[in-house]
Amino acid sequence: MQLIRGIHNIQSQDHGCVLTIGNFDGVHLGHARVITALIEKAKALNCTPAVMIFEPQPQELFSPETAPARLTRLRDKYVLLKKLGVERLICVNFNREFASKSAEDFIEQLLVKQLGIKHLIIGDDFRFGQNRRGDFNLLKKAGDKFSFDVSDTASFKLEDCRISSTQIRHALEQDRLADAEKMLGRPYSIIGRVFHGDKRGRQLGFPTANVLLKRRVSPISGVYVVEIKTIEHCFYGVANIGSRPTVSGVRQQLEVHIFNFNENIYGQTIEVVMLKKLRSEIKFSSLDDLKKQISQDSEQAKAFVQHL
Repeated sequence: MQLIRGIHNIQSQDHGCVLTIGNFDGVHLGHARVITALIEKAKALNCTPAVMIFEPQPQELFSPETAPARLTRLRDKYVLLKKLGVERLICVNFNREFASKSAEDFIEQLLVKQLGIKHLIIGDDFRFGQNRRGDFNLLKKAGDKFSFDVSDTASFKLEDCRISSTQIRHALEQDRLADAEKMLGRPYSIIGRVFHGDKRGRQLGFPTANVLLKRRVSPISGVYVVEIKTIEHCFYGVANIGSRPTVSGVRQQLEVHIFNFNENIYGQTIEVVMLKKLRSEIKFSSLDDLKKQISQDSEQAKAFVQHL
């Protein structure tokens, strides 16, 4: 799949596509329905199915303190959208300069002149341009003027529940992993690169693979039974997601203790799949108490995976 980072990198050969625009956070089953429609329309019009996303997501720029926790980062979106058959991912650098463009400029300069869209699939609640003045009706009028069609992404329902990133986030925050899995179409997981931590887990007798969440805030926290997927193998383990209050941690991170594992995976990208929540993160009065609890967590997790 072609990745275009920044609208300045759109080339003349990228002209002509069927496009959908959105955050696509989580790339859930509702998104998959939109992508299926996108690909079908692209085949009918003999052009490229393309997705436009924004980095950072608009709320992260305008309201960083209250922006919702991310379900997926850019790298995860790329992998998941590629699996669905998207051929071009356009990642727009969402900054205040871009946000101040008029809705008309967004349509005429970007959608028409640079991308040459043939068809646009968009939610009827989509807002864009300076002061969010652009809307579905403006796009329909522009389509009549510039010869492209616009269709609405009707809400996809599963068991009478509208699938949305917000609904999935709520399910995860409420520890309803099974509900989140239904809406995602896969178990919830976190993908990241293993980095060198403070080696405190090793000192406690439970070495961990530490995954930096970067600027992403996780929608979940606590201790979980997990499946760990490396490049070649799958393992089970127990993971803590949080700020590690017992050791005065501040930055949220993911620490994974992998059972029966003694390999060097620093620098590797791993996927940590959440299977079951064991408990919430708590502050212990001593490292000895923390060590005892980690031992209990590990035994619980091992008992759980024996029945998988």
